Amino acid sequence: MKPPTYWDYLNLDRLLTLQGGLEADEAQLQPDELHFIVVHQVYELWFKLVLRELRLACEHLSAPRVPEERIPYVVHHLRRVNEILKLAVDQFRIMETLTPQDFLDFRDKLAPASGFQSFQMREIEILLGLEETGRAMYGETEPLAHIRDLAKDSAGGGFAWGRIEAARRQTTLRHALHEWLYRTPIHGASPGDSGDADAVQGFLGDYLEASERYYERQAAHTLATFGGSPDAVNARFAASARMAKEFLFAEDVSEADRERVKRVRAGLLFIESYRELPLLAWPRLLIDSIVELEEQLVLWRTRHARMVERTIGRRIGTGGSSGVDYLDQTAKTRIFTELWAVRTLLLPREALPVLRHAEVYGFFR
Repeated sequence: MKPPTYWDYLNLDRLLTLQGGLEADEAQLQPDELHFIVVHQVYELWFKLVLRELRLACEHLSAPRVPEERIPYVVHHLRRVNEILKLAVDQFRIMETLTPQDFLDFRDKLAPASGFQSFQMREIEILLGLEETGRAMYGETEPLAHIRDLAKDSAGGGFAWGRIEAARRQTTLRHALHEWLYRTPIHGASPGDSGDADAVQGFLGDYLEASERYYERQAAHTLATFGGSPDAVNARFAASARMAKEFLFAEDVSEADRERVKRVRAGLLFIESYRELPLLAWPRLLIDSIVELEEQLVLWRTRHARMVERTIGRRIGTGGSSGVDYLDQTAKTRIFTELWAVRTLLLPREALPVLRHAEVYGFFR
């Protein structure tokens, strides 16, 4: 057997023949069209790697029991996703070397093809846990339905739609995270323990009382510093206290789901509040990694919109969407809503309620 070569290992003989565009011939491309094709193919290769990393993270986090030593492994893969997304954001700088007139030379022949049809980006959204109702509408059409309908008449449509359907059957990162947060020991108690319900209720009740005291101090400080109407200032902070109660006790979800959601949120709040405890060090890094992941995805969408606006202005997209307006809409989407919401409720260390059974969260010789 002959030893492998660099080009054999990377299949360069095939890879470098895939940039011919619709004509399958680079000689017939417009001067800047090869640049356009290569940049988008590179994006799709990065998306392929992101999907692999997300599936590895989901696989480990969705186990019925996640050993503590597996959390660093999950964090490692999520951090790789984050670095890829940072690079993907920066890659728009290369795209912007394409001038508006250069793009217009070949833009019309792309229609109705559109970056919206990137089924790998749709897979990423699905695997992260984006609900169908959370998607920005593609004109009057539900986004995945639009891709499904296009797939019926496309040579690669069956492959694309098959990938999306397969992703919809997999455990999402959001679901796996919630299952893991649900099992968070709170004041030393875990689901299934006889005192778990009391421990969760006690922690949330203590936290809410501490929050109310904190908001009262903040209201007094605001009045002393800025003046204003005491009634208006106190009402504003009282509203914050009410929102905290609604979130912590899951009053915004159905009664059937309330107890489970309440424990998920309690686990999240517990990790964020006492994150300096040794046993919570890796769990809080896991949460931070997921927050950063969504932040990078939002930055990518925002950067994408600005690149498109710089290149084509407010034209209708090649796929028939509203163009930049649609892209701006997608940048408002949030998947891990609890991870963002809990930050509004966090208290300074000195205001936190006393931690019970602190010995459970330490390291011992």
